[in-house]
Amino acid sequence: MKETSTGFRKIDVDSYGEDVFKDEDLHETQATTNLNEQEIRKLVQSNKFAEALRKLLDSAPLTVKNAAVKDAATNLVLQVLLGVKTSEIDKTIEGLDVDQIDVLMKYIYRGFELPSDGSSANLLIWHEKTFAKGGVGSIVRVLTDKKRV
Repeated sequence: MKETSTGFRKIDVDSYGEDVFKDEDLHETQATTNLNEQEIRKLVQSNKFAEALRKLLDSAPLTVKNAAVKDAATNLVLQVLLGVKTSEIDKTIEGLDVDQIDVLMKYIYRGFELPSDGSSANLLIWHEKTFAKGGVGSIVRVLTDKKRV
């Protein structure tokens, strides 16, 4: 005689509908970022852009809802990106892992939303080089992720 499990019948499937979806990460308490602005500025002044960029990408405020924190982090990342010489972009990107590439792509798109003099041309170069390493998957992950920078 075949034994069947009926445990699945006790699950309320209606609680998993799209209209009641809740992303736990988005409803967490206000997380603080371990972003140290003075340390980043010190690295930028000593031309250690790659290290500054890695620290910023690792401490990106993805789950923070405070817009001021996100804006401050975006401004720091854009300062670092615009400070890197075009000839050093490839070397800087090569030192990044897949998760950092995805966060970098988020910041690049955010930078396109906040154009300043000369930033769009520089961000297009960053986008090209980041796309070369991350591929289409990076763009798809960025566009479908609910966590914004």
